Amino acid sequence: MAQTAQNPSVQQQRIIIPNKQGEQLVGILHETGSAEIVILCHGFAATKDHFIFMNLAAALEKAGLSSFRFDFTGNGESEGSFQYAHFRREVDDIHSVAQYFRGANRLVSAVVGHSKGGNVVLLYASTYQDINIVVNISGRYDVKAGIEERLGKGFMEKIKKDGFLDVKDPGRFDYRVTEESMMDRLNTNIHEACIRINKQCRVLTVHGSADPIIPVEEAFEFDKIIPNHKLQVIEEADHCYTHQQAELTSAVVGFIKEAIQQDKAAAI
Repeated sequence: MAQTAQNPSVQQQRIIIPNKQGEQLVGILHETGSAEIVILCHGFAATKDHFIFMNLAAALEKAGLSSFRFDFTGNGESEGSFQYAHFRREVDDIHSVAQYFRGANRLVSAVVGHSKGGNVVLLYASTYQDINIVVNISGRYDVKAGIEERLGKGFMEKIKKDGFLDVKDPGRFDYRVTEESMMDRLNTNIHEACIRINKQCRVLTVHGSADPIIPVEEAFEFDKIIPNHKLQVIEEADHCYTHQQAELTSAVVGFIKEAIQQDKAAAI
């Protein structure tokens, strides 16, 4: 189901897509009329309206490429309960979105994810093998790392004792980490997933050299193992590229445009 944006001069549509559980995923289609479409995937506890994706959608529009930014299950406007981890559920959400647009005779040419979304798009590429362009922005190579910084010391003991841990996350919202969701994160192996990505799939990893949340060293690990990979480190950028949005959008859109052109040339 689609609703036209209020401003008719902006070619945007609010689209609702059911996921495999029947929950409604809400997103914004930036329509340029291109056959190709790029799916934009937010990070942990974020939404489709994060400034990274607002800027990327605008830059893709200028390049003549349509994009769709949406909220994962339990985030933003989408239905369902928010869950810590549950990477595979978000992989399934991307698949539901991709199938929707393929059903509308669109070519889903690329998926782009930031932070946790970067991990999810890599897992998607590994699982479905049906896409040729993937952009991982500041994803975490080792998802077992960084948990204590967010949840505090002794988090596993507390979870095992009570079955859950309630987390207060200033600036976002409070949420509960269950033992099931924690085990989902601990059992997610990004290394194994990256090895299984099709060699024909072009992957770009972008990372900020001054990222205080996920160290830039993790980006170099992706470069070692993904078969068809390009790494771009943006100097002095933090996790959200606060002062380097132009560099980020240029890197991502340039990579996608070049890859699409190469695919078209190969098909001739």
